Amino acid sequence: MSPATGTAAAQASDGELDALRLCLVLGDAVAGTTSPNPPVGAVVLDALGRTVGRGATQPPGRAHAEVVALTQAGNAAAGGTLICTLEPCAHDGRTGPCTSAIQAAGISRMVFGATDPNPVAGGGAEVLGTRGIDVAGGQLLDDVRRSALGRWLTAIELGRPHVTWKYAATLDGRVAAADGSSRWITSPQARADVHRLRGQLDAIIVGSGTVLADDPELTVRDHDGELAGRQPLRLVLDRRGRVPPEARVFGPGGPTAVWIDAFTELLSALYEGGMRAVLLEGGPTLAAAFLRTDCVDRVVGYLAPALLGAGPTVVGDLGIPGIAQVLRLVVEDVTVVGADVRVTAAIPRPATGIEE
Repeated sequence: MSPATGTAAAQASDGELDALRLCLVLGDAVAGTTSPNPPVGAVVLDALGRTVGRGATQPPGRAHAEVVALTQAGNAAAGGTLICTLEPCAHDGRTGPCTSAIQAAGISRMVFGATDPNPVAGGGAEVLGTRGIDVAGGQLLDDVRRSALGRWLTAIELGRPHVTWKYAATLDGRVAAADGSSRWITSPQARADVHRLRGQLDAIIVGSGTVLADDPELTVRDHDGELAGRQPLRLVLDRRGRVPPEARVFGPGGPTAVWIDAFTELLSALYEGGMRAVLLEGGPTLAAAFLRTDCVDRVVGYLAPALLGAGPTVVGDLGIPGIAQVLRLVVEDVTVVGADVRVTAAIPRPATGIEE
């Protein structure tokens, strides 16, 4: 019996797939609050297919998405179907195994998106199958990969945080003018969208050059310009000790750390510290360093309908000698944001922890 298919055929019904899409929305809504746990969404359908429970992963140490949804459903869960974005856990951690809660609720069918690649927590589908629960796994995997959960899956598979590189540039690829000025290349709407993006991740990484040139705060603010309740770690790479203590990155708005060791050790340290998804906002040199070492997983570019003709470009030298070696990305989304265009693209890599 495959962990992805359990005791039933892998195909889910249209209603179950619609519920799974809702689960993805629920999981995305808690992105940035769950690490090192995955941002999972869950929905309970009763025996007639009606939605009777919804849930998402709570902060570490609190209930998983499945338990939240089952609790909301109550007795209506008996004989029903549990839908969730990730295979339920089967181990005792800071909370009990979700497989036990699923069985105790009387669930008769389980539908999920991705198989859990974590060897400690995985195997829940097989456990449920052996307990007589129909299981349909491996659903909507492309959608899962594009979601916040997909970033967590990449982190577990690679043993380092998923890295999103964000930049803002003109249509001719300039991130600043020839005199170094860069405020503001993009529209207020695009800048507000960046705050939304920051709020989904565990840390924001910049180099000392960016801090010296732009003096950013690197905070997350709401639509009213107020500081959000949760702030990611602000991490400055500064091996030469160039950043002054009065820099705004050390001001109010969240924790700040300075990294003075080798760049190659940074992501491992963040992963060991429980971080699973980070945002790279550094300049062209730092972006090139991450790309050359295969440490970027997703690119979010904000393109302003403007031309500069001179000034620093988006990224530095990648060591690519010719067009045959070009680094090609897979476009996931193109959206107009204010006067600008946001392009989201993934750097393709084989998936190792999900079964079809």
